[in-house]
Amino acid sequence: MANEADGMPPSSGILSLLDTDLYKLTMQNAVLKHFPAVYVAYKFTNRTPQYRLTREAFAWLQEQIGQLADLKVTRREIAWLKDTCPYLDEQYLEYLKHFQLRPKEHVVCEYYSAGEEGGSSANGELHLSIEGLWVETILYEIPLLALISEAYFKFVDTDWTHEGQLEGAREKGLNLIEAGCVFSEFGSRRRRDYRTHEMVMEGLLQARKEAESNGKGWIGKFGGTSNVHMAMKYALPPIGTVAHEWFMAIAAINDNYAEANEKALQYWTGTFGRGVISIALTDTFGTPAFLRSFTRPAPKSGTTATEIEGKDPTYAETFAGVRQDSGDPVEFVKIIKAFYSSQGIDDKKTIVFSDSLNVDRCIQYKKATDTAGLTPSFGIGTFFTNDFKRATRPEEKSVPLNIVIKLSEAAGRPAVKLSDDKGKNTGENALLTRIKREVGYEEKSWAGGNEAHRWDK
Repeated sequence: MANEADGMPPSSGILSLLDTDLYKLTMQNAVLKHFPAVYVAYKFTNRTPQYRLTREAFAWLQEQIGQLADLKVTRREIAWLKDTCPYLDEQYLEYLKHFQLRPKEHVVCEYYSAGEEGGSSANGELHLSIEGLWVETILYEIPLLALISEAYFKFVDTDWTHEGQLEGAREKGLNLIEAGCVFSEFGSRRRRDYRTHEMVMEGLLQARKEAESNGKGWIGKFGGTSNVHMAMKYALPPIGTVAHEWFMAIAAINDNYAEANEKALQYWTGTFGRGVISIALTDTFGTPAFLRSFTRPAPKSGTTATEIEGKDPTYAETFAGVRQDSGDPVEFVKIIKAFYSSQGIDDKKTIVFSDSLNVDRCIQYKKATDTAGLTPSFGIGTFFTNDFKRATRPEEKSVPLNIVIKLSEAAGRPAVKLSDDKGKNTGENALLTRIKREVGYEEKSWAGGNEAHRWDK
């Protein structure tokens, strides 16, 4: 295979249960506390259906999924989590000590060939779903997506090599740091393979070391990684807060979408306290609906913050900032600035950008955020861990898959998402119509939001 031509043995598959994003652990902690008996389902979607697996790739994928059952968190990993992530409570860490995935019980993975029956080279459609208790199934998403991506580039698109990945990551890191960008690596779910992820981390660390010692006074910073295993491996802070599934599940559990954002914030703050892991994701049911809930008083239980002027602070006051993950980022900056101004909040709250970023976009969004008097930060994923050219035709891009696994059901009710760009909406049309009315959702499209061709160029 072309990707082995550089002579080094490939690192592949999932090597640790912590080879996942931090927000999966924080959400699992909250689920264990509040919803330990809730049954959920997840569904895989390939937003780039023009790229499909072969039977050979599918066979490898099935084998790797089975091996997930062998993973357990080690005592050393638990000790590291206890020291590094003090917001994860003792009950959860004790649960995690004994936790194992059970893919034979939870995961259904099927393959439908579009070519000759049984032909190993025929490309086919992958159907994958996950069902079980929420607390037991929440950790499947990231490793399964990483394995699907790896299967495709191991067996289908093999016209690439690892050559230059470390140097490329170093160069990107230096460009971002020189431009004053504070950024983290968010590339677990769509990485080309584990080895690529390692090379990217090493390149970014080289960039950080070089920037700190070059005497040029660059103010940018490589801050950490969303991947917990990589954070431990490279002595970096793990970065992350919460995902859309938290809001989607709570809305479905209560069958109440008008109050879903506030309920989700209540449970979150009740788990971790005020101002702890507090970057809020705004776009599960449209940012305008979220911001209405963001003005409500945050609960007192578990608080770690001082009350403001003798009254209960609002979520907007206690949360460090918000995360932008869909729609027009520049327009989002304007909306968030106007919101904070309307609330009399003058401190420089943070906006974390995390939607299909590259160096140029980070610099553009930093300028817009700086102008607004807010603090920009960037979570960069696919541009770091799946940015390749073809080995035989380097003028062409080896295009990443745009794949997702989304919550599809919680407590027997369908789970839906209404994004700031309609291309990211999920759910049945009839239910979406009802929820749009309940939350006052206004459908939007963003010119940069073509999901089927997000990374073609």
